[in-house]
Amino acid sequence: MGQEHRNSQLKEQTGSGFSGRADLHTHTLSSDGMQPPAENVRLAYEKGLAAVAITDHDTVAGVAEALEAGRKYGITVVPGVEISTRAGGKEIHVLGYYMDTQQELFLSRLAEQRDTRAQRNEAIIAKLQGLGIDITLDQVTAGIGRELKPDESVGRPHIADALVRLGAASDMRDAFDKYLAEGAAAYVSPPRITPELACEWIAEAGGAAVLAHPGIYGDDELVRGIIERSALRGIEVYHSDHGAADEERYLALAEEYGLLVTGGSDFHGARQGVVFHGEIGSVSVPVAVLERLKGESSGS
Repeated sequence: MGQEHRNSQLKEQTGSGFSGRADLHTHTLSSDGMQPPAENVRLAYEKGLAAVAITDHDTVAGVAEALEAGRKYGITVVPGVEISTRAGGKEIHVLGYYMDTQQELFLSRLAEQRDTRAQRNEAIIAKLQGLGIDITLDQVTAGIGRELKPDESVGRPHIADALVRLGAASDMRDAFDKYLAEGAAAYVSPPRITPELACEWIAEAGGAAVLAHPGIYGDDELVRGIIERSALRGIEVYHSDHGAADEERYLALAEEYGLLVTGGSDFHGARQGVVFHGEIGSVSVPVAVLERLKGESSGS
């Protein structure tokens, strides 16, 4: 896709509304977002979106509340999840849509993922302390402002938020660049499942798996290998951190492998006045994609 086409798309998205469009990647308080699931739905409604997906990290805890809000506001809520995996020395995220969010096996698998995340958080805190930063996990969770539910977890943005409050970083981006991003001083990469296994989990729960934000990984050969080895049904071509060249490459890859084209803002809310990664609706795809995603899942 050329820059002219991209500009026209952005103009369409920021014009008189998002009639018939869907943001398929948003986070809530159930993982590392800043807002309750119902608030994401309300924002999607205000933006004129026809649909919004709730795709929290390794949990579906926010889906029920979002579905209820969707009925209130009259827009479609897509049950989703974002599973953390590892391949080629990089953290790879796999999105799942339309799973059975009550399936006990799937829920127990996600719980194992959150246990891994908790161990990683402890290791990050230990590294930060080793760098001379007076930070504890209690400080991080206190900054959230409420008790976490059993199926919720602390994420790196929560730790970044604490680092800013402590004066160890100037803002969220600085916290990630200095300490939390891959390769930074306090980055920790725990053992993770493979993308292939995440796709199997999603399929066994009746859902459709989509490779999240491939442009972030900086390795298209790795992306190609993941596609060839796994039961992916789609690829997130459009994302807040993708440029026009990324979109063009992944559109071609989607066509080559017969994958559905999806997209979303990866909205997390605002911390210190900065929205990560983009506002709800700032990236969207035609709502017709949902029927195709449902068609690729066995839970529809």
